[in-house]
Amino acid sequence: MNQTIIIPIAIIVSILGTAGIMYAISFDQPSQISDISEPQIIYVDKSASEFFTGTDEIKKITSQEELKDILQTSSMFSGNFYGNSGIIRSMVVEDAVVAESASDGSSTLGAPEAKSSTQSGTDYSTTNVQVKNVDEPDYLKNDGKYVYIVSRNTLSIIDAHPAENAKVILKIALDIESQYIQNMFLNEDRLVIFYNGQSEDEEISQFDFIPRRSYSSVTHALIVDVSDKENPTILKDYSIDGHFSDARMIGDYAYFVTNNYINHQYPRLPVIMEDSVRIMTPDVFYFDNIEEFSNFNTLTAIDIFGDTINSESFLMGHTGSFYVSEDNFYLTYQKNMPHGFYEDSAQKRFFEVIVPLLPNEIQSQIKAISNDSSLNLSSQWMKISELMQESYNKMDKGTKETLFEKIKNALNEYDIKSQEDTRKTVIHKISIDEEKIEYVAKGEVPGRLLNQFSMDQNGDRFRVATTTEIYTQYEGTIRSNAVYVLDEQLNIVGELEEIAPEESIFSARFMGDRLYLVTFQQIDPFFVIDLSSDTPKILGELKIPGFSNYLHPYDEEHVIGIGRDTKEIENNRVKQLGVKIAIFNVVDVSNPKVLDDYIIGDSSTQSEALYNHKAFFFDKSRNVLSIPISADVESLDNLTSSKMFAPDYNRWSGFYIFDLDTQNGIDMKGTITHSDSDTKYYGMNNARTFYIDDVLYTASQGYLKMNSFDELDEINSIKLENTGKFIEYFGEETVSIEPMPEPIR
Repeated sequence: MNQTIIIPIAIIVSILGTAGIMYAISFDQPSQISDISEPQIIYVDKSASEFFTGTDEIKKITSQEELKDILQTSSMFSGNFYGNSGIIRSMVVEDAVVAESASDGSSTLGAPEAKSSTQSGTDYSTTNVQVKNVDEPDYLKNDGKYVYIVSRNTLSIIDAHPAENAKVILKIALDIESQYIQNMFLNEDRLVIFYNGQSEDEEISQFDFIPRRSYSSVTHALIVDVSDKENPTILKDYSIDGHFSDARMIGDYAYFVTNNYINHQYPRLPVIMEDSVRIMTPDVFYFDNIEEFSNFNTLTAIDIFGDTINSESFLMGHTGSFYVSEDNFYLTYQKNMPHGFYEDSAQKRFFEVIVPLLPNEIQSQIKAISNDSSLNLSSQWMKISELMQESYNKMDKGTKETLFEKIKNALNEYDIKSQEDTRKTVIHKISIDEEKIEYVAKGEVPGRLLNQFSMDQNGDRFRVATTTEIYTQYEGTIRSNAVYVLDEQLNIVGELEEIAPEESIFSARFMGDRLYLVTFQQIDPFFVIDLSSDTPKILGELKIPGFSNYLHPYDEEHVIGIGRDTKEIENNRVKQLGVKIAIFNVVDVSNPKVLDDYIIGDSSTQSEALYNHKAFFFDKSRNVLSIPISADVESLDNLTSSKMFAPDYNRWSGFYIFDLDTQNGIDMKGTITHSDSDTKYYGMNNARTFYIDDVLYTASQGYLKMNSFDELDEINSIKLENTGKFIEYFGEETVSIEPMPEPIR
C-alpha cells in the first residue's frame, strides 16, 4: 500500500498532442521547463500513487509531514506546486496522471419557529428551526423568563416576564477581539457563544529572510454559566482553527463546523485549545480522488455540561449549506474541478467534436500536424487554422452553412453533457451521537443547492432539490431543476429531472412524503411532489404571479409562503412588487390553490423573513403570524401603530401582525413600530418575534417591545442601543455594565 512506485512520466508541453482530458500539473524542475518553446520529456518520481489511486475512499492523515506530501501531490491537480522553488505550471498528458476518480433519522412535518415549551408553567416560543429537536444558533434566546441577546461584543440579559416589570439586569462587554457576535445557544442555565478571532504566528515568506506576523482565523466557543444572572461565569473557552460556519444543538451537545483555508506553503493540522492550552489535534481525513483541496472543514462536538469534546477534520472544498438531523450531519459544497480542466476541455472539444465533422482529407492533415513534434503549440495551431480556412473557402455557401450548423448542434450537446458531469454538489454524511463522530459516506448530485431547506432526511433516505445552470456558446444559459433520492450510502436511487425548464428554485420545503417546491422566472410555479417512493413524481402544479422565498408548514394540507408579488412589463421583463404572504391549499394535491394572500407595500418593502427563516414567526395554537417590515412610508397602508419613522430616511420599520387560519385566510391584526424619529434609522435586520404566555415580544437592533396578543396594546418597551447612559468598567477583567433602566409602564 505504501510502497513507492517509480513511473516515468512524459510531460509533453504541447496541448495539441492528445485528444484526452488534460490536467494542469507542476513539478520542482525549474531548470528543465524554463523554456517551453520546444517539447521536452521529464522523468518524475511518482510516489504520489500511495496517496491518490482513484478509489474515492476516505483516508486518514497520520502526521504533519504526510499532510505536506498530500497537499504537494494534490497541488498537481490545481496546477500549483508549492515547493522550495515556487509555483510552476505545465501541461501534462492524461495518461501521465493518476487515474480518474471512480464515481459511482426521520423528517417531521416541519418544526415551527414558535415551538411551544414550558418552564415552571410558562408557555413560550423559541427559535424557528428546520428539524424538530435540532436547535439552531441565533443572536437572541429566551427561557420563558429571561431574554439573552448578543450584539457586537456585548451580552445583555433582560428579565422579560412579567412584561410589566421587564428590565435589563445585565449588559456586559466581552473582552474579545471580535466585534460582531451573532450565534448563541441556550440550554437551561448554559449559554454557548460563538465568535471569530485570530491566531498569530511568525513565518518567513517564500524567498524572504525576515519573519513576519501571520494571522489565521480561529473560532471561539464560550460556555457561560448564567445561573446567577447578574454574575455570569465563563466555564470553558474552546478555540478551534478556522472560521465559524454553522452549528446545531441536540440534547446537551453543541455541534459546530469551522472552515480553515489551507496555507499550502506552511500547512498545519487544525488544533483545539482550551484557555490557550492545546488539548487535542482532531483526526484529519482526505479523499482519494482528483479534486482541489482548499480547506479543512472541522466538525466539533462539545458537552456543554461536562468536559467531553471530540472533533474530526476533513480536507475538502469550501463547505456550503448544512443539513442536520438528530443522528446525521450533512456537509455540502459545490464540486471544484481541477485547475486547467476547462482549459483542457477546449482541446478535447475540438478534437472529439469539431474535427470528426470536417472533410476526411482535412481530418488527416490536422492529425498529422498535431503529431508533428518539431512544431511548438502556436505553430501547430497556425497551420491548423490556415488549413481549415482554405477548406472553408473552397466550399459553396450552402455546404458551409450546413457544416457550421451541424458543428454548432454537436458542440451544444457536448457542452451540455460535459457541464452536467462536472457541475455537481458534493455531499458528506457524518453520523453524530453525543460525542461520537463517524464519517459515513460521500455522494454527488447534479446542480446546486439553494439553502438548507433544499435537503431533508426521512428514515434511511436523503432527499435534495437542485438547480442546474449550464452555459452554452450558442444557446446561452440553460436551466433545469431536479429532485434526487439517495440511500444511506448517498447513492442516487431515484430522481425527477427537468422540472420547470428555464426556471430556478426559489424555495423548497420537505414535509414527510411530500416536497413543496417553488421555481421562478416569469411566474411562480408551485409544485406538489410525491416522495412516498424512490420514484418522485409531480402530483400537482399551480402558476400564479410572484414567487415565494420561504415555505412554512401550517398543517398537512396547507403551506404558508412569503415572497414577492410581481407583474410583467415591457420587453418580457418582470418587475418585483411588495412583500407577499400566501396560504397554499393542497387538500387536492392534483389541483393546489391559493386560499388567500396579502401584499405589503411596493418594491421598496423589505423583510428579513425573505432570506432568514429565524425572522419568520408563526404560532398555530394562536394562528398568529409576525414578520418584520421596512419600507418607504408612502407605500404602506393600514398602519395601526404610531406612524413613526426616521425623518432623514422616510422609512418605517416594525412588524406586521396577522391573524391567519384556513377558515378566514389572512387578516391584518395590526403593526408594531420599531422606527424612532429621535434616533438613527436601524432598519430591520436581526428582527425576531417570540411570545411568553399572552405577551408578544418583538426585537430589533433598537428595541425589545412587549405587546398584548389580543389588541397589540404596548405593555413595555426597552431600548437596546444608544441609551445615552454611562458604561462602567471594573474588576480584574474588562467588562461593561449599563445601568438598569427603570421599567416602562
